[in-house]
Amino acid sequence: MTDGILGVLSALTYIFILLLGLGLAAFVVLFIIDITQKQDAVRRNYPVIGRFRHIFSELGEFFRQYFFAMDREEMPFNRAEREWVERAGKGMDNTIAFGSTKNLDPPGTAIFVNCPFPTLETDAAETTTCIIGEHSRHPYEATSFFNISAMSFGALSVPAVQALSHGAKLAGCWLNTGEGGLSPFHLEGGCDIVFQIGTAKYGVRDTDGSLSDEKLRGIAAHKQVRMFEIKLSQGAKPGKGGILPGEKVNRMIAEIRGITEGQPSISPNRHPEINSVDQLLDFIHHVRKVTGKPTGIKAVVGAYGWLEELCEAIHQRGIESAPDFFTLDGGDGGTGAAPMPLMDNVGLQLKESLPMLSDIFHRYGLRDRIKIIASGKRITPSSAAWAICAGADFINTARGFMFSLGCIQSLKCNKNTCPTGVTTHNPRLQRGLDPQDKKVKVANYCKNIVHEVEVIAHSCGVDEPRKLGRKHVRIVQDTGKSVPFDELYPRPEVLPQYRASMENAR
Repeated sequence: MTDGILGVLSALTYIFILLLGLGLAAFVVLFIIDITQKQDAVRRNYPVIGRFRHIFSELGEFFRQYFFAMDREEMPFNRAEREWVERAGKGMDNTIAFGSTKNLDPPGTAIFVNCPFPTLETDAAETTTCIIGEHSRHPYEATSFFNISAMSFGALSVPAVQALSHGAKLAGCWLNTGEGGLSPFHLEGGCDIVFQIGTAKYGVRDTDGSLSDEKLRGIAAHKQVRMFEIKLSQGAKPGKGGILPGEKVNRMIAEIRGITEGQPSISPNRHPEINSVDQLLDFIHHVRKVTGKPTGIKAVVGAYGWLEELCEAIHQRGIESAPDFFTLDGGDGGTGAAPMPLMDNVGLQLKESLPMLSDIFHRYGLRDRIKIIASGKRITPSSAAWAICAGADFINTARGFMFSLGCIQSLKCNKNTCPTGVTTHNPRLQRGLDPQDKKVKVANYCKNIVHEVEVIAHSCGVDEPRKLGRKHVRIVQDTGKSVPFDELYPRPEVLPQYRASMENAR
């Protein structure tokens, strides 16, 4: 018995000495490598120990998110917002107790103006349908004001697109394909689809990258494809095309997009055919004529003089030449990969560009003709309701629906290492995303947003969310006081020469 115990202790001692020796050997090797290399000054001056700086920097996002950041502190979306989406997706009770944790003092905060005598009926405000593209052969009667924004297959994984497709069908909202083309997974759920034509024209391109009418007709032949969106720019990277890293371009994605497998997919920074307002209207007319379906544009606004030129050109050609919708992206929009200078500091935010765009269309008598879709960080009911007050007919969100899929804001979208399977093509990581489970959460999130905006509308005394206007919200100023939104952005008068056009559009 004693001999056996001694034998075990001897073996453990031997193993300990061996591991200690290996550890010392590894330390010596790393010490020599660090003190002789010249690329990293910290490691050269502090061999081995200096490596911990890199480790802690890599883990910093994790520790800040889970241990240090307060509920309302994180960017781009704080914990309170993400948890609201999570509860909404699970269909849980989303009421809170004791009091708001939101700081209502910062300038720009929206405060909705409640009606003193709202109607007594429960949930009296109800969303009605809205027709887009009255001048196309196949107008679209949209049932939901809240929809899934552009996210390309390629940027998103197969199970993510499947869940979004099925969830959109359950919720009655549309799903925008993004510029990556139409995949079988978009069609799988039977939802309404908005096909986005990006600058590289993935899915509808000839071998030379130009627009293929034959392929365009092929896409339009799908009854689920209800509208076409011509992407001019997006908020995360205005002036630069889409970026899909080569490690994400597998065979299937390459076939759908019409590109080379394994090579980075970088779109041109604009459509080669569109270099003026007139060429833009020509392109819109062409796509609408070939497809027979509502056709609009997507852009982030920086310079805005071209918008007035666009309106004038529309009136010269006839009101039917107008884009059927304008998807306005905010300059702080999100994407899988973009240069930081563009993402941080280029393009106007929606809080400025949305009322501006709405007012320009109104002044030229085109506000009813061109539907406005607001896109950019609208993931909660209050932010969606504000967008409607500012002038939007519809709201698109991408990251809100990503959170409903299980996204944890790990900020790994561009590295093919997404831990929740949303933005990766690694089969092992995709395994964690079950489309059958997530489709329900996608639908619940959409339905809960719509319901909560209806609650805000009811509180403000209107019976339909789109009847919310600037008079229904106040904006906190630097002084700490709030002022009516319609005083900050008073609705301009329609230019006399265009009043008749506005009446005809109605």
